Amino acid sequence: MSTVVWGFRERHHIYLIVGTAPFGQRRRIEGTGSLGAVTSKLTQGLCWLLLLIWLPATSQAHPPQRETTRSPHGPLAIPCENCHNAASWRPIRAVPEFDHNKTKYPLRGMHEKVQCVQCHVKPIFTNVGKNCQDCHSDIHQRKMGTNCAQCHTVQGWNIAVQQVKDHQNRFPLLGAHAAVQCEDCHKSAAVGQYQGLSTACNSCHLRDFQQAKSPDHVAGQFPQTCDSCHSFDSWLGATVNHSAPPINFPLTNGHANVPCLNCHIGNNFNLKIAATDCGNAGCHLTTWQQTTNPKHLAAATVFPVAACSTCHNTVSWLTANFDHATTGFPLTNSHQMAPAGKVTACTDGHLNNNYNLQISPTDCGNSGCHLTTWQQTNNPTHSAAGPPFAAANCATCHNPTLWTNVVFNHAATGWALTGSHQLAPAGKVVACTDCHVGNNYSFTAANTDCYGCHQTAWNSTPTFGGAVPNHIASGFPTTASACATCHPITQWADGKFDHTAFGFPLTNSHALVANGGKVPGCTSCHISNNYNLQIAPTDCGNSGCHLTIWQQTNNPVHSSAGAPFAAANCSTCHNTVSWTTAIFDHATTGWALTGSHQLAPAGKVVACTDCHVGNNYTFTAANTDCFGCHQTAWQSTTTIGGSVPNHITAGFSTAMCSTCHDTVLWTDGKFDHSTTGFPLQGPHMLPPRTAVTGAIGPMVNACTDCHLGGNYTAGYPTTDCYGCHQSYFTNAQTYGTNVPNHVAASYPTACTSCHTTWVTTAWLGAVFNHTYFRIPHQGSSCADCHINSTNYAIFSCISACHTGNSPHTNKANTDAHHGGVGGYTYNVTICVNCHKG
Repeated sequence: MSTVVWGFRERHHIYLIVGTAPFGQRRRIEGTGSLGAVTSKLTQGLCWLLLLIWLPATSQAHPPQRETTRSPHGPLAIPCENCHNAASWRPIRAVPEFDHNKTKYPLRGMHEKVQCVQCHVKPIFTNVGKNCQDCHSDIHQRKMGTNCAQCHTVQGWNIAVQQVKDHQNRFPLLGAHAAVQCEDCHKSAAVGQYQGLSTACNSCHLRDFQQAKSPDHVAGQFPQTCDSCHSFDSWLGATVNHSAPPINFPLTNGHANVPCLNCHIGNNFNLKIAATDCGNAGCHLTTWQQTTNPKHLAAATVFPVAACSTCHNTVSWLTANFDHATTGFPLTNSHQMAPAGKVTACTDGHLNNNYNLQISPTDCGNSGCHLTTWQQTNNPTHSAAGPPFAAANCATCHNPTLWTNVVFNHAATGWALTGSHQLAPAGKVVACTDCHVGNNYSFTAANTDCYGCHQTAWNSTPTFGGAVPNHIASGFPTTASACATCHPITQWADGKFDHTAFGFPLTNSHALVANGGKVPGCTSCHISNNYNLQIAPTDCGNSGCHLTIWQQTNNPVHSSAGAPFAAANCSTCHNTVSWTTAIFDHATTGWALTGSHQLAPAGKVVACTDCHVGNNYTFTAANTDCFGCHQTAWQSTTTIGGSVPNHITAGFSTAMCSTCHDTVLWTDGKFDHSTTGFPLQGPHMLPPRTAVTGAIGPMVNACTDCHLGGNYTAGYPTTDCYGCHQSYFTNAQTYGTNVPNHVAASYPTACTSCHTTWVTTAWLGAVFNHTYFRIPHQGSSCADCHINSTNYAIFSCISACHTGNSPHTNKANTDAHHGGVGGYTYNVTICVNCHKG
């Protein structure tokens, strides 16, 4: 707090303000005139004197007041003059200099125009509520809750938020409802009902419902489900869905524009008439009773009053269409009404207004229309022609297009007319009576036998000769199926017999001469007119044709050559093209003839008897052993020499010839040594072989170089290299300066560890897989490291190579280079623990 002094003029008085800011005591200096008139030095001096006297007196007279003075507004840190003026504390300035936006309650909307004291009724300005109900009375009597902002805004008490306008709740405001004021539905808006209000139309529109007269809703007992007809857009212009339940009477075409009361007479809206029941309705009953063409009342079962829609529609009552097919009697062609057909009126068929006819569409004769016509027929006479021409079967031949245009499907009788059986000009029959003699149309299967009509032709077969057998003497059957085997219905004389149907096709030479074969006539095989032969096509020998030829064969002699050449198996080798061009498939015996085994010129066999000695064709598997024919060649192996082993002393099995020999050339035998588990490669191969380097001694030139003494038994010679190459092993150090002494070095006899038998490499050029230490190492040889030629387990790094100027010449130098290396101890082999080459 600080002491301030200032002065000001007010009317005719001069005031001095002395006190502690922001509050002080005002003292008036009496005088007349203005402050500007007090210009004398005396007056000025007096003022200063009074001021000097006043100051100490004031500070000594009121010390407690200075300590207790405080603002009545509480902690409000703004100058008083922002709100108050010098004239008086009240009223405050019309427009206080205070930024309400810097408080926790900025003023918006209507709040900006409210005077401060209307909200701040107490001097302590922070002691004021922030909720609407702190200032505004709840005229809704707490029915709407305490959150006023959910409906009201600061823009105006009557300006609702968009959410209220949208009314997005269980009753959205659509159509005309959107323009209705709230209080129109929520009566006495301030205290009206806003929750739980009924959404049913009659809650607001019951009076409209009661006053409706077109139609009278009350008298018509209309349900109060207004939205069935009315919409939100307008109460007027209601539409009813006459097609939907419970009415189910769609208003289409002529019914669409009829006033409601034309049908709902006496305001009766409870009609229960089906959409098809036009007659019983009060609209069309009189019309139904007055019909004359046809007279509906006289045929009530056919034209029932409840079935008007069967013929009539809502387009026009007079344009009736009746679907006659629903009666089971469709009206087609001439049966249709003119001009499409020949019927003038319904009564042309329904005589005396009889619409209860029970005639099937095929029963033309029994109807009153065509019975007389049926009785007058003469070709054939229908009344005497039996069931096929009964009065009830007219439709079998006749159609409604033209009565005289008759077409009979003879196939329906089980006897189709084809070829010459057809009526002329397609066939040779002049009239039905050509076959149906005496107007007999009751034929059975027995009457349709060919023999019944063609007996004369049958009896004439003994005189035809040539390729026509005597049917009588041959005992041919007379059934229709038997005749049809040879004779077509196109031309009786053009008979052809299908020999294949009897399991013996006539091919090539077996065909008749007339058909390109060599047989003059059927009796060439059917001797003595025997047509009951039961010989299979393959049984040429037993037939009377080829038996003599079979008996005369000599290469081989078929009669003594066993089952393969039996008289019933001729077709195994012979065919119907030529008897002498026989071809036997030797593979069917299980022994195919290939290579030299074939007959010359393809092979070397001159005749079958080269193998089948003594006409023996009953060979078994034992006879097909190579040794059986090639025994002499087998025995000659003792003298051939060279790469041909002595088969006898070697103990070769006689059943294994095909292991080395083939049927192309016997002397060109080749043995696949890999089948023994020891393939021959490089120097092990017989000449001619690929050039081989590194050989020490002679290479293999004959089987006996390894199989000493002709020993070819299993397991000899051993496949271990040492077995044949022992001298190489014991004298290894003599084959080169870099070749170690195998014996002294205690090398194992597993030679393949270093030596290989590849195609171009022999004993020299061995390669050892030095896995522990990589070699070659700076061009050194084995002996450079392995300083003991008799023990290759002993080696040295320092003593052998790393000498002279090497930093590892002595222990001192080596230790100096390995300080701090774990596991290091100076010795001659320590280097390889870390240095691998």
